[in-house]
Amino acid sequence: MSTGAGSSSTNLGTGTRRLVRLRIWWGERFHFNEWQATLFWAAVIGFAGAWTSIGFKEATEWLHRVFTGHGESPAEGYVESFRAMEPWQRLLVPTLGGLLAGITLWFGSRYKTAAHSTDYMEAVVVGDGNLAVRVSLIKSVSAWFSAASGASIGREGPLVQLSSLAASLFGRWRAFPLAQKRQLVACGAAAGIASAYNAPIAGAFFVAEIVLGSLAMEAFGPLVIASVVAVLVTRSHYGAEALYAAPAITLQSNLELLWYLGLGLVSGLLVPVFLWLLKAGEMAFSRLKLPAPARLALGGLVVGGLAWFHPEVAGNGRALVFSVLHGPGAWQILAVTLVCKVVATSATFGSGAVGGVFTPTLFTGAAIGYLLGVLASVVAPGAGLHPEAFALVGMGAFLAASTGAPVMAILMLFELTLNYQVILPAVVASGAGYYLCRAMGVRPLYGEALERKGAVIVAQHLATLKVGDLVAKDAAVLSPNASFGEVARAFLQSRRDSLHVVDGEHLAGVISLHDIKPYLDQPELESLLIARDVMHEDVPRCAPDQTMGEALEFFSRAEMERLPVTKPDGTFLGAIARADVLLFLAGKPRAAGA
Repeated sequence: MSTGAGSSSTNLGTGTRRLVRLRIWWGERFHFNEWQATLFWAAVIGFAGAWTSIGFKEATEWLHRVFTGHGESPAEGYVESFRAMEPWQRLLVPTLGGLLAGITLWFGSRYKTAAHSTDYMEAVVVGDGNLAVRVSLIKSVSAWFSAASGASIGREGPLVQLSSLAASLFGRWRAFPLAQKRQLVACGAAAGIASAYNAPIAGAFFVAEIVLGSLAMEAFGPLVIASVVAVLVTRSHYGAEALYAAPAITLQSNLELLWYLGLGLVSGLLVPVFLWLLKAGEMAFSRLKLPAPARLALGGLVVGGLAWFHPEVAGNGRALVFSVLHGPGAWQILAVTLVCKVVATSATFGSGAVGGVFTPTLFTGAAIGYLLGVLASVVAPGAGLHPEAFALVGMGAFLAASTGAPVMAILMLFELTLNYQVILPAVVASGAGYYLCRAMGVRPLYGEALERKGAVIVAQHLATLKVGDLVAKDAAVLSPNASFGEVARAFLQSRRDSLHVVDGEHLAGVISLHDIKPYLDQPELESLLIARDVMHEDVPRCAPDQTMGEALEFFSRAEMERLPVTKPDGTFLGAIARADVLLFLAGKPRAAGA
């Protein structure tokens, strides 16, 4: 067993004794426990996640210029690039991008991934926090080809995947226990969403509501820290402007809320159609039984064929959302664009392209809202209703109903527009759409994705995990015969306020930082005292077969942040932290779609 000390001297020098006193003073006044450590690492993950997102965005813009010969205009995006191309180029570029994306996936399918998860939701909800590195990178490269070539799919998928991968690698490097690794991957996902949409609070709520299914502070606090740090880094690079600056909403009367209530109900009725179209695209492509290169090339060909006549379908839909919020022109043109965009998204999603449908969902909600706003202004011309306001609220309502996360949708809407006046109409519409979908038994978009990954089965397995599955090996242990000087130096080298004393393989006792304080003023005893003299033998300890609930109750009685874990015969296995138990229970897997 390691003694945790770097010196065999039994006496403390004057300088060392002062450092030990300072360490005791710090430990008594600032209780830096596992919870604070998790928040610190969450900030680190947020920083790393932001830069992985920035790197992917910049690489995508570069490849888009290679594909199209045009740069992205901040206001118009890929739509402007496709408008500037010849019709045959609009057909060729998405097809070529789909082919390259499919070849990448075909190449990646040759690698076995049984050891680790290949998706961030799997790693957090149904896994152990370990993401497969090679496959994650291959999926991100495939998404890179798809996004840069104008596929009708969002970029948030690869951004979250890369950010989560960085968090997973960090957790494995630091050898964190299972609960912390899963939490850090969740922080990486939150950082990816936050940096993608410049939305720190909504990024945290996305993971809390959709992925973890919990708003417990033990799990939610680190998500907020990671999201905020990620957005601060992203804003320092791109600026702090609202992603979708929109006209302010002004309620002339409370009766207007009835119109927004109707908008929410209509959104709730149309979301099942939207989700069905996405699933129908998957079913149609699966029946073709094509290899990945041909399948994704065909999906790109569909997008290119639509872009031949309507270049607006190219890209994730950000430019379309911007145009709808600022007046898209004739409603008939918007209706045609909406149909084409949904078909293009269904084809891209169904072909198996790697990415997300977050932004296409926002456009669908905005377009439906605008069209209903036009109808409302015709029905009630004197009510002062504005279609642009309906488009803005429709984004949130459609997002809430399709994802099953109304709080995230409302906050996302506010952070995307920085428009506070949108909150009240958004609450009414988003709540109506969400509860209508729940009443109809509509399975949320991401809930069905988790179900396909076997979330129910693996969640049941994780729910049966015991203390022994979360135990962390403790390298900073002391021998019962360690000198007082070795004990004191061990505390200087450890950030913990207690150290375990192990005799052979059996736990002998625990020494707390406070236990050595009385002897620092008695140098004559330093050469006489050993660890056995200052340790506490009768210490509470956990058993490896205890459940998480039993462990939490044990912690509440012991009033300690860390407890040793031993076998019935006293064999020391390691330690478990209260924070790990709380993180596990706060992020406890739930059945998909629950």
